[in-house]
Amino acid sequence: MTVDSAPEVQVASGRLRGRMDQGVAAFLGIPYAAPPFGARRMRPPEPPVRWEGERSATDYGPTCPKGDYGPESAALFPEVVIPGEECLNLNVWTPDPRGSGLPVLVWIHGGMFTQGSGSVAGYRGTSFARDGVVCVTINYRLGAEGFLYLDDGTANLGLLDQIAALEWVQGNIAAFGGDPGRVTVAGQSAGAMSITTLMAMPRARGLFRQAVTQSGAAAQTLTAEAALGFAARLAESLGVAPTREAFSEVPAELLARAASALVKEVQTASDPAEWASLPFAPVVDGDALPDHPLDALRKGAGSGVRLLAGWNRDDIRIGLVPTGMIDIVDEPALSAIAGALGAPAGTVERYRAAWPGANNGDLLAAVTTDRFVRVPAIRVAEAHLEAGGADTWMYRFDHESPSFAGRLRAAHAVEVPYVFDLLDEESSYALIGDEPPQVVADTAHGAWVRFVADGDPGWPRYNLADRSTALIDERITVVDDPDGAEREVWAGRR
Repeated sequence: MTVDSAPEVQVASGRLRGRMDQGVAAFLGIPYAAPPFGARRMRPPEPPVRWEGERSATDYGPTCPKGDYGPESAALFPEVVIPGEECLNLNVWTPDPRGSGLPVLVWIHGGMFTQGSGSVAGYRGTSFARDGVVCVTINYRLGAEGFLYLDDGTANLGLLDQIAALEWVQGNIAAFGGDPGRVTVAGQSAGAMSITTLMAMPRARGLFRQAVTQSGAAAQTLTAEAALGFAARLAESLGVAPTREAFSEVPAELLARAASALVKEVQTASDPAEWASLPFAPVVDGDALPDHPLDALRKGAGSGVRLLAGWNRDDIRIGLVPTGMIDIVDEPALSAIAGALGAPAGTVERYRAAWPGANNGDLLAAVTTDRFVRVPAIRVAEAHLEAGGADTWMYRFDHESPSFAGRLRAAHAVEVPYVFDLLDEESSYALIGDEPPQVVADTAHGAWVRFVADGDPGWPRYNLADRSTALIDERITVVDDPDGAEREVWAGRR
């Protein structure tokens, strides 16, 4: 097909002029909601402002205020900061804006709810569009701007932003050749946590038919009590009253840095039990999110949504290898951390038997990956199945990165460049190496395209009898209940 060098589309807010990006049409920085500043700051999203004439959509729009990654993570997750107030924007890549009926993928980025944006180079949607999928990436409010809870009738603003973006997709994606009835939401880490929550939110019902959750589930959902505690700690660090009005007076950049500092404080606490919570995350507020996502899923919320869920085999090595922590774990520390995380007696011995030759740091990585990522993902699949939900598939990404002398292995986020099939993106090389194998991208990206387009990634569905799981590397290997003995360790505990 032939697409104009300066493609144009008409959306509800006005006319857009995009550009060509590696053979597909790209429309960048499109507002899906009004700027969340001034009187709108820390309030629910409002409809975008209309414009007259033709608006240029050739460059990424402003990013939402956010903190910085720590020095050990900054090289692995390069950020982009674009100033401006019109930060609730999204980007669209399409194979043919004059087409119709194309499947749609909406990507929700990760970043611990305090970092990230839809304009990260590693999320460019060119390969999906090349393969017939309209790809959308979005921004949403982060940190205190998006997830502060003050028990004042306003909560989960970042999630409401995501819903506003999905509503925009429903109303406008046909202009790009997409079918609003064939929308898949996908995300990694905090993005996957968001999607699990969206499946449970009444306001998101009907906005998507399929979901892909990569290394993120419902385990970090906060109670109102816990969220109020974090709000109080943030207010104390800033020297302000714990009210929406007081927080709204704090400059956005300062508030973002303070929120990231609180996250770091919690993630590096001396008590491992604190590691289980993210200070800014979805909150069970009784309104936008009436129930904990797992409870809602068990009751049938999201039952009509096809689900592809999974994790990376060595997810938590992302926090242990770059920091050097993996090298200083001794036997007492390993046992103490496992116990603090709720593991029963004998857990370390069970893992040591399953991982022959592993040192204490390796075992800590295995235990914490299961505690924080794998088992929570399985719990979501179980809840979805318990309610008689639509088809469910599970995967484990096993391809190992050569970074850090091969010690990073299949860590958190290593799958993303392969899923997007963007192996020429040099900003990903610190994470996956500078010679990533194309065959892994062919395998992973191909499975995601099949799921988005056809509703089936290409391996058996998950059920509680077989627990069939696709292990993804250079090829897909299907295994029933991989590492089942370690999964059983957490029965009734996670």
